[in-house]
Amino acid sequence: MDTHESTLTDKKALKKIKEFRSYILKNWDRIFDWRDRVKNVPEGARGLGAMESNQRHISFRMKKRGMHWSELGAEAMVKIKQGILNGTLREAYLKHRSRSERKQRNLKQSIRMSQLLKQPVRPSVGVKHGSVALHSSSSSAMGHLSKILELSF
Repeated sequence: MDTHESTLTDKKALKKIKEFRSYILKNWDRIFDWRDRVKNVPEGARGLGAMESNQRHISFRMKKRGMHWSELGAEAMVKIKQGILNGTLREAYLKHRSRSERKQRNLKQSIRMSQLLKQPVRPSVGVKHGSVALHSSSSSAMGHLSKILELSF
């Protein structure tokens, strides 16, 4: 903080940094890592700043975009953003939505189709070179192929 303070030239910024320093010094005994004071801390629990970094996702969506939110709408938006971040939005949505049996069958069918599309493809054999005899009997397989190829051009 001293280094940052020494680089400031603006009086307003200097005043703000001094106020901040004063606040930190007055409240130092109440600023602690909560994991040090809680028994049985969950594995992977984050330290200070965990809430602030997650809050950014929500505040970015709801502030400075010219939007106005009712209390109910704001709560709904927070729940949606929370569901996206936690990966639980789909389950929460489907839990409150009932489907007809036909729609359920169609969904299962589309899921099976997507599983088929995810299967690995067979390797390509490549192009085989050859020629088609132009003067073969018209009743043979090669003659039929020759006629088809002539019609297509």
